[in-house]
Amino acid sequence: MNDPYILKKENALDPPEGFFKKLKFLGPSFILSASIVGSGELIATTTLGAKAGFVTFWVILVSCLVKVAVQLEMGKHTILYGETAMQAFNQLPGPKFGKARWSVWLVFVVMVVKLLQLGGIVGGVALILNMVLPSISVGLAAFMVAVVVALITFKGYYKFIERFSLVLIGFFTAFTFMAIYFLKFTEYGLSWSDVSNGLTFQLPVAAVAVAIGAFGITGVGADEIIHYNYWCLEKGYAAHTGPYEKSEAWIKRAKGWIRVMYLDALLAMVIYTVVTAAFYLLGAAVLHAQDRIPEGYEMVESLSAMYTESIGPQAKPVFLLGSFMVLFSTLFAALAAWARQYSDLFGQMGWIDFFNMETRMRSISILAWAMPLLWASLFVFIQLPVLMVISGGIVGSILLLLVVYATLQFRYRRTPAEFLPSKMYDLILWISVLTIAWVAVYGLVQLAN
Repeated sequence: MNDPYILKKENALDPPEGFFKKLKFLGPSFILSASIVGSGELIATTTLGAKAGFVTFWVILVSCLVKVAVQLEMGKHTILYGETAMQAFNQLPGPKFGKARWSVWLVFVVMVVKLLQLGGIVGGVALILNMVLPSISVGLAAFMVAVVVALITFKGYYKFIERFSLVLIGFFTAFTFMAIYFLKFTEYGLSWSDVSNGLTFQLPVAAVAVAIGAFGITGVGADEIIHYNYWCLEKGYAAHTGPYEKSEAWIKRAKGWIRVMYLDALLAMVIYTVVTAAFYLLGAAVLHAQDRIPEGYEMVESLSAMYTESIGPQAKPVFLLGSFMVLFSTLFAALAAWARQYSDLFGQMGWIDFFNMETRMRSISILAWAMPLLWASLFVFIQLPVLMVISGGIVGSILLLLVVYATLQFRYRRTPAEFLPSKMYDLILWISVLTIAWVAVYGLVQLAN
């Protein structure tokens, strides 16, 4: 069995030529989409719309559009060098503590806090199960969800359920668009003035915390950008390129696989931007008008109102099924990535040999059980799923600044001359970087005031 984390010349493969041939090699960004939709779109996006109304629609659009440039740079670095995310972070300038640099330790600390975010999602799934089967307590349902998610990842059923869930996510998305369409027959109908009001770049003080959380978690968040590295490696982009060398054949091969990666990321961006906008507008139109903020154990009931007010009471069972699959797919997509990232962290800290395939798989298997049980425990202890998800988004904004710093280091210190980008690419990258920094600083200033 070939190890995608160890690059060998014999695994090199010429990249596909032509749009339709490239489609067969897409996938890493769509795995991220399964993770993004549950926490970002269904919970954080609708909560921001419920709290602020249409006025912060721009935050969601900017969040989805600007971060993809950072993702592209991360993917490009992965293909060129075949390094894992934490291996690359461990080469950033700065002091070391033990075998790992400050950047690796910072990722570790932030990811510990982000455990709250996944605990909130476990809570969301548990609340849905409790609504369908009231005889099962919310706490018991949370641990049942944790065990099932762990079993799926541990047993390797991930690919089948990933594909199945993507189909159901597509169905739920279509269901959401249908709900938006039927709004025009209710008192919550959308108008162009509502949408344009959300493009005026206003940020009410009362919505700053939720906006920062939503910015950190919608579109590709910092952890998804990091996780993109592992999926690019496991998809074979770096392995097909082969170990770094300066031959013309290698340069041509690398450029071809980078183009495939670009297509993968950009197509996914279009999809999740449209989906995120739909969720936001639905929350702003219905929940904000009702002054109904999703929180606590009433989160699922509040979210279901977006659909029942638009389509009718008969929409509630469909919403419960769709939201269950969206949140559940987020859990196992996130768990698969988190288990790899933590194993990578432990490897850079010198605790395990990550590049020994047997050791790495054992670490991933152990974490596949430990993490969901920890997520469930946090939810049962805190019992505030929306706050937990938003908190994860806020610390995700901090991690996003580190990811931006890392990508700038990759671009200006480690990009070979043959792969220097165009001025337009650099302009887009810097717009992305400055926008991320501006939102973070502006949000902190607003919170301070």
